[in-house]
Amino acid sequence: MSIADEIFRQNVRDILTNGSWDTNMDVRPKWEDGTPAHTIKLFGLVNRYDLSKEFPIITVRRTFLKTAVKELLWIWQKKSNNINDLDAHIWDSWADETGSIGKAYGYQLGVKHHYPEGDFDQVDRVLYDLKHNPASRRIITNIYNHHDLSEMHLYPCAYSMTFNVTGDRLNAILNQRSQDMLAANNWNVVQYAVLVHMIAQVCGLKAGELVHVIADAHIYDRHVDIIKELAERESYPAPKFSLDESVTDFYDFTADSVRLEDYKYCEGDVKFPVAI
Repeated sequence: MSIADEIFRQNVRDILTNGSWDTNMDVRPKWEDGTPAHTIKLFGLVNRYDLSKEFPIITVRRTFLKTAVKELLWIWQKKSNNINDLDAHIWDSWADETGSIGKAYGYQLGVKHHYPEGDFDQVDRVLYDLKHNPASRRIITNIYNHHDLSEMHLYPCAYSMTFNVTGDRLNAILNQRSQDMLAANNWNVVQYAVLVHMIAQVCGLKAGELVHVIADAHIYDRHVDIIKELAERESYPAPKFSLDESVTDFYDFTADSVRLEDYKYCEGDVKFPVAI
């Protein structure tokens, strides 16, 4: 069994056993038919993944790694907020007629800020500090910009990364304000595990630990039966992850730079509605 499967099962059972329903509250998300999308949730889940031991992809259902990486690079590499730059339809529900999602996600990472060393956007500042100031405790990105929230079509869910070098290992904390455990949990874990591997490689480091902090970890009412079935599925050993070792510049990575060997997972599509 993969460690990611163990953590996923533990999280799901914890939420369903000890969580709190919001059925007595007015909620923003709606199902396609207009019905309020209620959830059962836990506050403050913290999961740790040692990337030096195993790549944290679940096997109880398939996580589409390359599509996840495309979205990650759309945000962190292209620094785009327009779905026309993304070879996937993940953000279609939040885009306007021009394809924009407003001043969100990639837009925030691409804004340049002035430092004594020069002008950097958030991604380039991370890369600069990891190469020149690896002992720094200030290597952080944050896209939850209150000044621009009114111009975002969706407030950022995964909003902050803190990077920290310990020995020759790059560790990171992913902070997330909200997590749909069925639709997005392993998707986000996989994305930011890949990001740590990529940044570590181009900065002469090795991937260490990814810590995932989730403020509101929830399961939607129409997802409960689906996620219960997933948690009972057979699990397989984690696959072997590798990156194209010839890449030395973060901006040269593509979705084809990542590889999985022996990724065995439970077959069968898992179809479910998504609350908007």
